[in-house]
Amino acid sequence: MANILICDDERDIVSALKIYLSSEGHTLFEAYTGREALEAVRKNDIHLVLMDIMMPEMDGVTATAKLREEYNIPIILLTAKSEDTDKVLGLNVGADDYITKPFNPIEVLARVRSQLRRYTTLGGMEHKPSKLVIGGIILDDDAKTVSVDGEHVALTPIEYNILHLLMRHPGRVYSSAQIYEQVWNENAIGSEGAVAVHIRHLREKLEINPSDPRYLKVVWGLGYKMEAGN
Repeated sequence: MANILICDDERDIVSALKIYLSSEGHTLFEAYTGREALEAVRKNDIHLVLMDIMMPEMDGVTATAKLREEYNIPIILLTAKSEDTDKVLGLNVGADDYITKPFNPIEVLARVRSQLRRYTTLGGMEHKPSKLVIGGIILDDDAKTVSVDGEHVALTPIEYNILHLLMRHPGRVYSSAQIYEQVWNENAIGSEGAVAVHIRHLREKLEINPSDPRYLKVVWGLGYKMEAGN
């Protein structure tokens, strides 16, 4: 069975969908804004998201785009008939399917089964290793610990989350704005300074020579990335 996140600002809709899906034996999670959905996916091993389009704080289209930067899990949009333009936009930024309100329970179950089947076939529900290793750096996400060349390193939660993001995608360049939005879960306006400070602190803790880093590299004008070291 799958872990499914239901995100809608109308609690009655969340409750109804939980009733439909509980009959299939799935484990269900709830969120009521786009920001809550991002947080839920980052904290839990979610296999599929049912995402409303019109929500406060962060709409479903924006949340879908942000999720697609990190995850390949199926996302099904929950739409009203009047939201055709937003529905198309959501599909363009990475949603897999949509269901129009009011829901037909049979259709909901069929579309969820279809997307989970696809996800399972592609291997998306395979267990992800809790330990990330790049060179001498080991990040154990179950224990929330980091070591460098066998020595424990104490990181703040923000430092840990930045390192985790970069180590999950070695070689990929993340801009300051992308790092800020994914770690702080806030709008990235004016974020460059905050990210740069935390990157500097990470280098001081991880690198033998922070001014000539082996692992945490800057790509001038573009952002930061993790490399395997020399």
